[in-house]
Amino acid sequence: MEFSIKNVNAAATQSDCLVVGVYEAKVLSEAAQEIDRASKGMISKLLADGDMDGKLEATLMLHHVPGLTSSRLLLVGLGKEADFAEKQYAKAVRASIKALEKSGALDATTCLAQLPVKALSAQRKVAYLSEAALDASYKFAAIKRKEEQASPKKGIAKLTINVAVSEVSAAETGLADGQALAAGVSLAKDLGNLPPNVCTPSYLAEQALALGKTHQFNVEVLERDALKKLGMGSFLGVAQGSEEPPKFIIMQHLKGKKEQKPVVLVGKGITFDTGGISLKPGSEMDEMKYDMCGAASVLGTFKAIAAMNLPLNVIGVIPTCENMPDGRATRPGDVLTSMSGLTIEVLNTDAEGRLILCDALTYVERFEPSAVIDVATLTGACVIALGHHASGLFSNNDALAAELLQAGEVALDRAWHMPMWEDYQSLLDSNFADMANIGGRAAGSITAACFLARFAKKYDWAHLDVAGTAWKSGKEKGGTGRPVPLLTEFLVQRANQLKV
Repeated sequence: MEFSIKNVNAAATQSDCLVVGVYEAKVLSEAAQEIDRASKGMISKLLADGDMDGKLEATLMLHHVPGLTSSRLLLVGLGKEADFAEKQYAKAVRASIKALEKSGALDATTCLAQLPVKALSAQRKVAYLSEAALDASYKFAAIKRKEEQASPKKGIAKLTINVAVSEVSAAETGLADGQALAAGVSLAKDLGNLPPNVCTPSYLAEQALALGKTHQFNVEVLERDALKKLGMGSFLGVAQGSEEPPKFIIMQHLKGKKEQKPVVLVGKGITFDTGGISLKPGSEMDEMKYDMCGAASVLGTFKAIAAMNLPLNVIGVIPTCENMPDGRATRPGDVLTSMSGLTIEVLNTDAEGRLILCDALTYVERFEPSAVIDVATLTGACVIALGHHASGLFSNNDALAAELLQAGEVALDRAWHMPMWEDYQSLLDSNFADMANIGGRAAGSITAACFLARFAKKYDWAHLDVAGTAWKSGKEKGGTGRPVPLLTEFLVQRANQLKV
């Protein structure tokens, strides 16, 4: 989709479709009032007749409206005017794009960025609009048959965003930010949606190398022999049941001052999770290709901040492998020695994400980070606790947790701060090793975080459990790209703080 920022007379603009908003209780937005005057009260008559109620996300497509140069007019419901804020704005934008996708319009002009949104600048409104528009129009067709890829599809090719003259410059900045974020979200979705016979650990490493080459940041990929020398027995214990070689990816976006301590992002990259010897049930096992969405989100975030040329030092670390039930696979009862030297009794081989992350968390100590955030589709227990709306957030530093929570609110990619009290640590006790890799059924997402916390004592650390938010099941099955918006907003805010 091609975007442009303009200031135009809405009624006189020439496009396939003009988009304006309508509030509940038959209240017209400013742009809708302008159209109503040009059409001699047609919009008001439609509202009076009950054809449009203005409820949030409702849409009504009109054709050849008198007084308009555009051939179509799309009315979008905004909900109650008093409640109209970021979330409602984003929903209205998505609803407008979905309605446009169903029409025959190829180019459209939207006036939604002119709506007053509580606490949002013109820059932020346009960033939201462009990111939401691209997200709503996302389609995954990388492995469709060639004839399906080539066949023409309905959809908007060009979207003009109408703003006030005084807001054009800020809107252009917001457009660039929104497109950068959308590109990162799209990459994370693509990687998650690819089948596991394509998106292997080697494929993820190739994508990281290509991303580094495109955006000129350093990428290093460590192979099995190097991991053995580092003593990553926990990571290699998970990888040993698969014929696919493990990869340990390190990306370095170093755009801040030399003395600036980096933020480190760590992404779980299990490209397929059978559960290992503790085999998962067959139902919906195909969705275990999404067990690398933590890694995908780190790659997506790096694409976004690279496109923004964000002046911050950020390091991305991705341990990636498959979890397979081969004759060489780790068994329940085995004891692994982690890079830290701590030993781990494996009571369940399906609790493998923490086993690859713990070695990564030890590895990143060498960077002397200002903060470390790991992202993982770690526990089904987090889905039971929080459903599919919020990611679980755990941290050993309340200030860092507060930063991430705020970033999630701003990015409309929310998280919820979960407890990680010392009381839970005893659930990981083992008779045969320094710790067990599971703590039983109760508080499963918390004990998983407590396990990781034992390897993150030397820095400020947070853990995002995205098992409920990284992908959708059912009819809308597919990657969501979360938490790329949250992570990107967090890093942008960190960069802004350093400017002050």
